[in-house]
Amino acid sequence: MKTGSISRHAPQRTRARSWGPPLITALAVLTAGAAIPAPAQDAANLLQTKEFRLERSMAPQAVACLECHRTATPAIFTDWARSGHARANITCLDCHLAESFDPDVNRRHEEQYRRSDHPYGTRDYYVPVASVVTPRDCSRCHPDETEQYDRSKHAATVEIIWKIDPWLNGGMNSAQERATGCFYCHGTVLQSVDGRLDPETWPNVGVGRINLDGSRGSCTSCHTRHRFSLMEARKPEACGQCHLGPDHPQIEIYMESKHGDIYTAFGDQYEWDAAAGTWSPGVDYRGPTCASCHMSGAGDVRTTHDVTERLSWELQAPLTVRPSEFQPFPAQTHWETEREKMQAICRQCHGGEWIENHYVRMDQVIEEYNEAYFKPAKEMLDALYEQGLMDRGRFFDEPLEVEYYELWHHEGRRARMGAAMMAPDYTWWHGFYELKKRYNDYMREAREHLETGTPVYRAPDYPNATGSTTRPPEVLGAAPR
Repeated sequence: MKTGSISRHAPQRTRARSWGPPLITALAVLTAGAAIPAPAQDAANLLQTKEFRLERSMAPQAVACLECHRTATPAIFTDWARSGHARANITCLDCHLAESFDPDVNRRHEEQYRRSDHPYGTRDYYVPVASVVTPRDCSRCHPDETEQYDRSKHAATVEIIWKIDPWLNGGMNSAQERATGCFYCHGTVLQSVDGRLDPETWPNVGVGRINLDGSRGSCTSCHTRHRFSLMEARKPEACGQCHLGPDHPQIEIYMESKHGDIYTAFGDQYEWDAAAGTWSPGVDYRGPTCASCHMSGAGDVRTTHDVTERLSWELQAPLTVRPSEFQPFPAQTHWETEREKMQAICRQCHGGEWIENHYVRMDQVIEEYNEAYFKPAKEMLDALYEQGLMDRGRFFDEPLEVEYYELWHHEGRRARMGAAMMAPDYTWWHGFYELKKRYNDYMREAREHLETGTPVYRAPDYPNATGSTTRPPEVLGAAPR
């Protein structure tokens, strides 16, 4: 096969897995019928041996990739060899192949085809490749999953934080704090300099990453390279990479709940490798994980890669609203429809009254948080700004701004999420208990400033507040809303 015959947008469809050099194999002969000895005069009427020969092989360039990486990066090769991709004969080129004019072509990799120490290091095996595999690349084989992912909050999370996050919009943290912290989960805006990825933006597998080909997200956030394991993505630890800590401790909340307790006790008996779309409660697993509630199919509910589905509240927002009312990223769903989907998932294991009463309690918790805590705190913050006792220019350089932020971003979220996922310690001790203490201290100090007219202390030397406040055009331009 000639180099020019390989196209990124028309991947080879007749390849099959092979294991050793030369990594090119042919399937065995299949016999439909065997000849039976008989008199010569009857030979014309007998079944004859019929051969079906199927040639399934790799392009020479794909062989070169595998042979080189087998020695250069043996762990990558081993991961691929044990993957479902390898079993389907999906090779490096099916995912990494690029056009020479693509903005994400790895120019540095071209040096591998000017080697004298490797039999595959010649221009005969040259193909342009991209280091970054994007959802657009994955969509060639997984179109539905990519479309679902693209409409989710995961894919839009960089857009969301640039719309609402005071750390970014106020420049209150540095570029390095963002790259190694915020953007590691949310995603960077990838940049390339002379065909090499900018270290300010790479490495990164954030769920909302803006890729050089214009696509959003990273499938390897959950299905890590190069095994791309269903089992890994189904386990709660995959979500716990990002959903943890003081502001959204879903992994801790889950592990405290009865669901997490069942997973701890019986998880080693789950059938983690069931085929996509078939992973079933009561058959393959006893207690749900994050994926089985928010993504996997069950009963009449279909599998989805849009984690925005099945949500009836926006629990991470300052004021709890319906997902369609979340202004930075209004969901294109109706909360009652999505609640019915989630309840259908619950019904796989729970009775009707249990489910209905759980949602009654959750709605009550949300109403109490909104009315008794957030709204009064927001009114006090607005009053301080209106009377000129706090500066609107920069957030976090005044203690009461930090107190207000953590009131909803830390304790407020933990109380709401704990109630939603049935983790009482997070609902009360890490949630409302801490929320009461912060609320009382915040309101006391705010009233003192309003009554005396004294400005709130403002830090003149807030550390490392050097981040750019310019919104990257690739972020809001990637998916206009």
